[in-house]
Amino acid sequence: MKKPRILNNKIYLYLTEFFSGMSVMAVEIGASRLLAPYFSSSQIVWTIIIGTIMIAMALGNIYGGRSADKKPDPDRLYARLVVAAVWIALIPVAGKYVILTISAALIFSVSSHFLILAAFCACMAIFVFPLFLLGTVTPSLVKYTVDSLDDNGKTVGLLNAFNTIGSILGTFLPTFVTIPAAGTSVTFLIFSGILLLIAVIYFVSVKRKARRIITGIFDFVLCCVLGAADSYAFWEPELVYEGESVYNYLQVKENADSVILSTNVLFGVQSILKKDHSFSGMYYDYAMAAPFMAGVYEKDSIDILILGMGTGTFAAQCGQYFYHADIEGVEIDEKITELAREYFHLPEDIKVTSYDGRAYLQALDDSRKYDVIMVDAYQDITIPFQMSSAEFFTMVKEHLTDDGVMTVNMNMRGTNEGSINQYLSDTISKVFDTVYTVDVKGSTNRELFASASPDILEVMRDNTALAPDAELAELIDRVADGLLEYEPGGYLLTDDKAPVELLGMQVIDGLILDEAAYYKEIYENEGIEGLLKKL
Repeated sequence: MKKPRILNNKIYLYLTEFFSGMSVMAVEIGASRLLAPYFSSSQIVWTIIIGTIMIAMALGNIYGGRSADKKPDPDRLYARLVVAAVWIALIPVAGKYVILTISAALIFSVSSHFLILAAFCACMAIFVFPLFLLGTVTPSLVKYTVDSLDDNGKTVGLLNAFNTIGSILGTFLPTFVTIPAAGTSVTFLIFSGILLLIAVIYFVSVKRKARRIITGIFDFVLCCVLGAADSYAFWEPELVYEGESVYNYLQVKENADSVILSTNVLFGVQSILKKDHSFSGMYYDYAMAAPFMAGVYEKDSIDILILGMGTGTFAAQCGQYFYHADIEGVEIDEKITELAREYFHLPEDIKVTSYDGRAYLQALDDSRKYDVIMVDAYQDITIPFQMSSAEFFTMVKEHLTDDGVMTVNMNMRGTNEGSINQYLSDTISKVFDTVYTVDVKGSTNRELFASASPDILEVMRDNTALAPDAELAELIDRVADGLLEYEPGGYLLTDDKAPVELLGMQVIDGLILDEAAYYKEIYENEGIEGLLKKL
């Protein structure tokens, strides 16, 4: 077959390599955001994404090389780009439904490692095929680009260089530009459109496959219409905001009595505002015991630091009841702070620093001390490993006053030996002499209080008697009734070894299976019709 004239222009071939490499990485970044609302964006999910994509690319390399040797027809390569482009454009339209279908099927058929299996199967179903097709690009282009053995090393090197540079841009552009500015769905469509354009230029130049190109363009435009502004939480009627930042998928939901923020998980609460300014009914209420343990009514002022500010639920409650409190927060995601000011009425006089919690402590002057430090920094479903280690809690202790109190929200109340909460509690007990825990009624949360002072319970009782608000005093009494002195074991999390995500997944698997047991029983007894009636 005669070589098409456009392939004599090596710049075009290098651009094909450049944009295919860019699209691979953009799809990988987009994959993490597509999966995050359902499975989190933890290191485990990232491992699954990277692993499945590498499998797809390897198989594509093998197939592309063999295909180029057997049938060196460039029409086949650029036709594969059309198919890959349309498939990627379909992801915003159909991806979430595929994820939910796979999750629904697995929840009735597996008894362990649900999140890992569901994320893996979703990746295989959604991303492997288009990335397999993109994996065929490099070996095919080598066939069309190398003119002689004299310069084949230089030519292959240039192809790989263009692919690598494209991959670099495909990593940074979605993360810092397209996803924060336009969202994940539009990001998929942008890079799909680039691939389609490369293929269209080829087929227009050779004046072949007009029907295929028209079909591809039509499908792409249809996907743009259907998928550009669609919601991940398409079943949620009460969303007032849904968007993405550099760090998170974000949604704000409002009902008759509350405004709620969720990050990266479609179900669950990251922060809450009660419209009548009453207590939240969640772990934030229990954390109010920390200022009492630190002698809030015995001091002229009390300094409170919140690592993982969110939209400021705990800060607002402290500001409401402790007029002499100096409250500051640290929140890594600046967009969350913007939402806090807009939807959650976070007062402008409460200082919020956009920074990593541990890095913030590291940067503080050694003399800066707080009466209360709340640790409520979560990466989706688990505490970030750098904020779960003995080294981190030692840093927290160094920035507490002698009678200061650290309170930690542990959002997964594991009961099995070696659970994540046991690891955390044991680690904290290695740093602090006094540790108490209390289970939050009606939730899976557990609140932990730690101090260098042995007298925090006595101080709490004395300050409860001084509380001017009867409802607040009653709340603290309820917390006191549930407090248990923690008996430490031998588990330890360090900067070198802190498998918090794996430990968290184990707890979540248990929670999911417990919740699913009811529906499994209905399905076994009444079949799909009975299940649909209950749903």
